[in-house]
Amino acid sequence: MKSGNLGYPRIGADREWKKALEAYWAGKLDEAALHAALKTIRLDNLKKQRDLGIDLIPVGEFTYYDHILDTSAMFGLIPERFGYTGGEVALATYYAVARGNRESAASEMTKWFNTNYHYIVPELTAGVKPQLTVNRPLEAYREAKAELGIEGRPVIVGPYTYLKLSKGYAPGELDAWIDRLLPLYGQVLRELAAEGVAWVQVDEPILATTLDESDLARVKRIYEALAGEAPGVKLLLQTYFESVDDYDFVVSLPVGGIGLDFVHDGGRNLKAVRERGFPADKVLGAGLIDGRNIWKADLRVKGETLQSLLAIVPAERIVVQPSSSLLHVPVSLALETTLPQELRGALAFADEKLAELALLAKAGSEGADAVEAELAAADRSRAALQQSPARTNERVRTRMASLASEPAARASVFGVRRGVQETRWQLPPLPTTTIGSFPQTPEVRGARQKWRKGEWSPEQYESFVQAQIREWIDIQNDIGLDVLVHGEFERTDMVEFFGEKLSGFAFTAKGWVQSYGSRCVKPPVIYGDVELPQPMTVAETVYAQSLTSKPVKGMLTGPITILNWSFVRDDKSREEVAYQIALALRDEIEALETAGIGMIQVDEPALREGLPLKREQWAHYLDWSVRAFRLSTSTVRDETQIHTHMCYSEFHDIIDAISALDADVISIETSRSHGELIEIFEEHTYDKGIGLGVYDIHSPRVPSSDEMSHMIDRALRVLDPGLFWINPDCGLKTRGRTETVDSLRNMVEATKAARERYAVKQ
Repeated sequence: MKSGNLGYPRIGADREWKKALEAYWAGKLDEAALHAALKTIRLDNLKKQRDLGIDLIPVGEFTYYDHILDTSAMFGLIPERFGYTGGEVALATYYAVARGNRESAASEMTKWFNTNYHYIVPELTAGVKPQLTVNRPLEAYREAKAELGIEGRPVIVGPYTYLKLSKGYAPGELDAWIDRLLPLYGQVLRELAAEGVAWVQVDEPILATTLDESDLARVKRIYEALAGEAPGVKLLLQTYFESVDDYDFVVSLPVGGIGLDFVHDGGRNLKAVRERGFPADKVLGAGLIDGRNIWKADLRVKGETLQSLLAIVPAERIVVQPSSSLLHVPVSLALETTLPQELRGALAFADEKLAELALLAKAGSEGADAVEAELAAADRSRAALQQSPARTNERVRTRMASLASEPAARASVFGVRRGVQETRWQLPPLPTTTIGSFPQTPEVRGARQKWRKGEWSPEQYESFVQAQIREWIDIQNDIGLDVLVHGEFERTDMVEFFGEKLSGFAFTAKGWVQSYGSRCVKPPVIYGDVELPQPMTVAETVYAQSLTSKPVKGMLTGPITILNWSFVRDDKSREEVAYQIALALRDEIEALETAGIGMIQVDEPALREGLPLKREQWAHYLDWSVRAFRLSTSTVRDETQIHTHMCYSEFHDIIDAISALDADVISIETSRSHGELIEIFEEHTYDKGIGLGVYDIHSPRVPSSDEMSHMIDRALRVLDPGLFWINPDCGLKTRGRTETVDSLRNMVEATKAARERYAVKQ
């Protein structure tokens, strides 16, 4: 029995990858130095996997930004607006697609299935012609072999997943695009076979979603064609994140192996293997270790699953592997020295998970007795956490016991609340606001570090934050915004900040994971019962409101986003943990309202992200997610205006749930999708306040007022001007001061012009 990995974190143990990219973008590192820095990280990643005892090591999944963008670049599928004319894609062009430049807007970015990783959406339009520009898996294979003597397993994104995640072509053109790409995939595989590659990992996570008969027919056509194109190489068809619906179909495909997720499959993959067997001519990639969470595995239970598989598939045809790429977890627990001991002992990051895989493979080959000492140690670690006082909070248990009696609806319907709020706020038509955060400059980050290190007293830090708030309240007033924010200068990540102030959370020192591009986050660890010890945001918000006569929004992250962007305890359902968070946030919202804050934004950018991959499970998830949001927000007075914000999602999937949140105002990203979201509102009536982001904050370019005017006019053709708000598409913490001010001035200018056009029409 062998151990295998599906992908390793790209970012380095201390985010060396991020630092190299950002130095290059800032002009502090030239292209040769960037290549050298990333090669060092890439080879170190491979060496670690080898040293931890992994038999089958993936190569080619390392990226300069995003693996889907890499696939687009490999096949020359670069949008025409970037001036690409063929051949290997220049690094400047590659990054322009991801980040935009002065001439062209970046390509759309959205979530990778139900994770918090964002990929760059391929644009497949009539003017884009595919070609093989460079065989990236072959380059990666050669490098690993020449530099380290590692016989790597090249990784490539499967054709059907790539096409289903792309945009720009009509549904009827899908087969034509398959025909265009198949010869190029075939060429990649033939060149790998000629090099002596034995196995290629082809990632097709789309097979874990709900597919119809036409989808399955296309998948069959693809893999029959690839089997004929490159008979000299074996394909491991890798699925993950869920079970496969049509098990018999998937295992019948003409490939050398099938990778199945036995962690997030709800037991369905295991049931299928037990009941229907597994082909005698294929290898089973058994995804037994959780690739998406950080808890140490219950190795005895995993061993039982492995024994069930061994009763059907011989050991020499099983590869023990993670449930998915380890992209979604931090690199190494070795750097975490300050966590509570009972918590640290129960954690496993990427390196620890690889060690667990090697241990399971040994147990599968030699029997459980060969690893009994390690199994007993893991048992003790898990038991110590379960007995922790953090998991036995009687106040939280009492409150959860009476959950059914907690209000989960506002006292009045939106139509009534709207009139009360209009009377209170007296806002102009098309009110302007921002999403919440302003630039986190080096000075802001440096001040926070001085405070955390004890170099500044709490009073010094508070004085600094108040100075930032004063400055940006003045800037917002000068620009002419209608509803202001305090700027969130005291906050790090939008989830980390709240987790640090809620009980039941813990934080790592180096537990970074990639979110998009060089953006890395440190997800909180929800390991105990959640409650609010004291108010989290009241002081800064009340201070900001004292500086202006305009309304200042209180800014919170919603329960589902905190849940989905955290590593969540595995001894309770996600639904139950969401309700605990919701009740804690309710306490904060009520504290803000009591302090005189009459607009409160509760952001839920991760609501869509948490949708199960199976459509039949959507309703249940959305029901409890909406309930959690409403548990947080339903006890405020009619005159208190509840806002929420969402970004980078396929909103047509959840438009009814968005309405059911019953927020008075929602702001939604639409700039990177170039207004396509607006088409949803041609089909679905939305009868509450709404702001569609009119410019992309993830790109450094400053959009003109004319660009934003076009977005506004397009929206007002389908949305009620009396309910329409104007705002950027997301928070501004990652942007520079000058571009932020210039962009917001252009936004206000576009709004003033729209008000004149609207007045004329009226």
